[in-house]
Amino acid sequence: QVQLVESGGGLVQPGGSLRLSCACSRSIFSLFHMGWYRQAPGNQRELVAAITSGGSTNYAESVKGRFTISRDNAKNTVALQMNSLKPEDTAVYYCNAKLGLSDYWGQGTQVTVSS
Repeated sequence: QVQLVESGGGLVQPGGSLRLSCACSRSIFSLFHMGWYRQAPGNQRELVAAITSGGSTNYAESVKGRFTISRDNAKNTVALQMNSLKPEDTAVYYCNAKLGLSDYWGQGTQVTVSS
């Protein structure tokens, strides 16, 4: 059983920053490919950023240069630093862990960008 617990969401003004964190319950965290997804009302869930077990990263075009994903294998955590936030970044953000055919999700954390 893998549990993922997100934290760090909230309300921020346009241009502001937030840092999301996701804690994984398993010590084999270092083996997981980790990702952050988001889903806005009426939209499909989309990949925002991902980091492999080896540390390679990829980002959605819409967040490149503004968001940074990182992982700390010693603490079993993955973070998403979000800068220069825009109203269109408003969504529920989900942490995801993949290992082989297994796929795990957190409960989600709301990010609202509004003045």
